[in-house]
Amino acid sequence: MRIVFMGTPDFAVATMQRLVENGFEVVAAITAPDKPVGRGLKMSESPVKKYALSQNIPVLQPEKLKNKAFLEELETYKADLQVVVAFRMLPEVVWSMPKMGTINLHGSLLPQYRGAAPINWAVINGESMTGVTTFFIEKEIDTGKVIFSETIPIGEKDSAGDLHDKMMWIGGDLMVKTVRAIEKGEYPSVPQDFDKELKPAPKIFKETCKIDWNQSSERIYNFIRGLSPYPAAWTFLDQKVLKIFETELVLDTLPDLETFVFENIEFLTDHKKYLLIKSSDGYLGIKSLQLEGKKRMTTEEFLRGYRF
Repeated sequence: MRIVFMGTPDFAVATMQRLVENGFEVVAAITAPDKPVGRGLKMSESPVKKYALSQNIPVLQPEKLKNKAFLEELETYKADLQVVVAFRMLPEVVWSMPKMGTINLHGSLLPQYRGAAPINWAVINGESMTGVTTFFIEKEIDTGKVIFSETIPIGEKDSAGDLHDKMMWIGGDLMVKTVRAIEKGEYPSVPQDFDKELKPAPKIFKETCKIDWNQSSERIYNFIRGLSPYPAAWTFLDQKVLKIFETELVLDTLPDLETFVFENIEFLTDHKKYLLIKSSDGYLGIKSLQLEGKKRMTTEEFLRGYRF
């Protein structure tokens, strides 16, 4: 069975690696074009491209997926199946090309958390369980028939980054199971139930990540870990953006803390070890943060160099 793989980030590499390690014939990889990064604007290759080249797998990097030259080249690989993980939305002319179809790995238990950021939103909403799902791609995004799914617990302290790292390897193994089943012609194909109450997972923008300190401590705690380490929840400190990566719930304030107020946000600190921010019903202890123009650091490191 000839497979064309489509993906871009590290999350996708885990699945591609599992397919290669299990002896499947990945005949080509489709990934994002190289892009300039850093101060020197050095061209950077996607993780999928780097892995594909290490395995001597041909790489295609189309700017537009409807480009005639790209479509003609894609057809030459004569794929029986296309596997998609963390890639962009495909036009029908692409996903309908293989005779066995095009399958996708999604980071939730579909139909819950359809959309671009399922890992983040599951943590933000304080879920205790999520999962990964393989399904056939159809015209509407994340709506195709489900093949397999696997449940994954979310720990009370798990960040989106922690969950991402667990999920990508579990998802890779689930995709291997899926491809084997399709190869044998023995697999479920279950329509999704859209009649139940569904929780969305829309794309996250910078403004989405601003912390509302008028909410409860628990809600803010989940919001921060759901956006950590990227793109990171943020607030203002003395007119500068302060990203917050890790917090802890604090029931009572500690003695000898001095209070400072910036833009109606109440900060409490001993200037050495502790930095607390007031919520609607308590306080959050800040453990890891990054002030605009600085690197990420612990609160103790931050307080050694910052004076309120």
